Amino acid sequence: MTDAALIGAVSAPDLHVMTYNIRRRVPTLRRGSADRWDTRKLLLKRLLVAEQPTLLGAQEALVDQVHFVATALGPHYRWVGRGRHATGRDEHNPIFYDSRRLQLTAWRQRALSATPHVHGSRSWGNLTSRVVVSADFTDLATGARLLAFNTHFDHLSWRSRLTSAGFIITLVNSAHAAEPDAVIVVTGDLNATVDSAVYRRLTGEGALRDSWLAAAERLTPQWGTFSGYRRLRRGGACIDFVLVGPGVEVASTGINAARFDGRSGSDHEPVQAVLRPAGSTAGGRSG
Repeated sequence: MTDAALIGAVSAPDLHVMTYNIRRRVPTLRRGSADRWDTRKLLLKRLLVAEQPTLLGAQEALVDQVHFVATALGPHYRWVGRGRHATGRDEHNPIFYDSRRLQLTAWRQRALSATPHVHGSRSWGNLTSRVVVSADFTDLATGARLLAFNTHFDHLSWRSRLTSAGFIITLVNSAHAAEPDAVIVVTGDLNATVDSAVYRRLTGEGALRDSWLAAAERLTPQWGTFSGYRRLRRGGACIDFVLVGPGVEVASTGINAARFDGRSGSDHEPVQAVLRPAGSTAGGRSG
C-alpha cells in the first residue's frame, strides 16, 4: 500500500516541483540516532515514492545518496549535476526529473564564486565550494519550456549568501530574456529566512516570487523547514524555497512534514508546489 501523498503525481500542464535537502550521510553516529542514513533512507524512499515530483531539486546528496534517490523515484527518472569540488566528488545539488514528462535539452553547473566556470572554486567568504545547477527542459506533454536552477547557499558566510543571490538573479534574468515564455523555477536551501537581505535580493525586484506567497492554495501550515528531527513548529523559520519566475501560476504549495512512526527522512522538510504556465488549462493529479 502506498503512503498518502501531499501532492503526488500530476497531469499536464501542471508541474509538481519539490526542493529537498536530504541531509548528507554522516558515517559516525550512535546506534538509534535519528540522523543515521541506514534508517532514514527508507523513510526518504517512502516519501518520494508517494510524491513522484515532476522535478526535484535536492541538496547535500553524496554520490551514493544521489543514486539511492534516483532508484527510489523510479526507472523513468534521470538526474544531472556533479560534486561541488574540483574532482566532482563530495556533495551534489542534483536536479532529478521524470523523463516521461520532461526532455532535457541542456544543463550546466556553475560555482558560486567570482570564477563560476572553474569547478570547485570559491570566494565571497565561503570556506567550502558552493554551486548552482541549471537544467533546460521541453515539456513533452505541452511543448512548454521549463528552466530550472537548484542551489544550496553557504551556511556560514552572510556575504557569500547575498552575493550568491545576486548571481542567481543574473542567471534568471538572462534566462527570461532569452525565453520569455518559459516556466522558470529556482529550488534551494538558502540558509536564509524571509526577513533576510538574501531573500529580499532574490524576490525584491519581481524576477522571482516565493511560491508560498503566490499559491492559490496552501495545503499545510507554514511549518519551519529545518526541524533538525525535532518536533515541528508552526510558523517556524523557512530556509528552503521554491521560487518562480514571471508568467508562472502556482496552483498549490505545501511543506511536507511527513513522519513515519515519529521519524523523518531528513533534518529538513521538503517544500512542494504545483506550477503551470500562466493562462494554461488546469490539469490535476494523476494518482
